[in-house]
Amino acid sequence: MFGIGKKRSKLGKFIDKHSVTTVEFAKETGVSRRTLTKACNEVDYVPSQVVMKKILKSVRKVDPDIKMSDFWEI
Repeated sequence: MFGIGKKRSKLGKFIDKHSVTTVEFAKETGVSRRTLTKACNEVDYVPSQVVMKKILKSVRKVDPDIKMSDFWEI
């Protein structure tokens, strides 16, 4: 199971819900694993616009209706 006992951001919870590891998601998005780990674990972390776009492009393959505001308060 994914995400058990971890403090996770909205993005982290989404990734856990779809049973994807950070390493797999890093390969899919082209974003570094370190940045994705930070985005998934730190609730207050807001990545750069470029990173957000890469993440959303991959996430929308699963759920086309996802918006930036679903993960980050901008």
